[in-house]
Amino acid sequence: MSKKENNTPRLLEKYKKEIVPAIIEKFGVNIMEIPKLDKISISMGIGNAKDDPKDLQNALEDIRTITGQQPVVTKAKKAISNFKIRQGDPVGCFVTLRKEIMYEFFDRLISTAIPRIKDFSGLSDKSFDGRGNYSFGILEHTVFPEIKYENVDKIRGMNITINTTAETDEVAYEFLKLFGFPFKKRQPVSTEKN
Repeated sequence: MSKKENNTPRLLEKYKKEIVPAIIEKFGVNIMEIPKLDKISISMGIGNAKDDPKDLQNALEDIRTITGQQPVVTKAKKAISNFKIRQGDPVGCFVTLRKEIMYEFFDRLISTAIPRIKDFSGLSDKSFDGRGNYSFGILEHTVFPEIKYENVDKIRGMNITINTTAETDEVAYEFLKLFGFPFKKRQPVSTEKN
């Protein structure tokens, strides 16, 4: 066995061996229409980055620790006087994951981080964008086990967007569910009249 085969992420193996056949069987699509994970984007807003550069540095370090990739600082596109923000001020950071590193992050997200969310009862299936991409927010970045709680200066929220090549939200929903994505149970539609 070659070294490259040995280091294939667990979810990528699952995709090839289990998910592809399941999608073909369920939707009757050909091999070229099978959805794939395209990229995962993680962003973190830092409201006082302009006034407190240390806060920005800590956020960059946290997102780097979680993803294993260097984040990019986002800057304000226009001035907003109510928030005392000038054009070009740092307002957050983001990172885009692709290929193996994306599958490794996705695995940690659904198997370790999401189950650690307090009072978690599943993610909404209403957060699709109409083109097969799913976005959701996490209120506390400390759900990731890579973050040592004693080193945290403050709790930060983050937004995560999972981009797929699925044509419709329904296909994307089934596709993510096959990976083990923790959606809330769909309520059966009641036809009874009260």
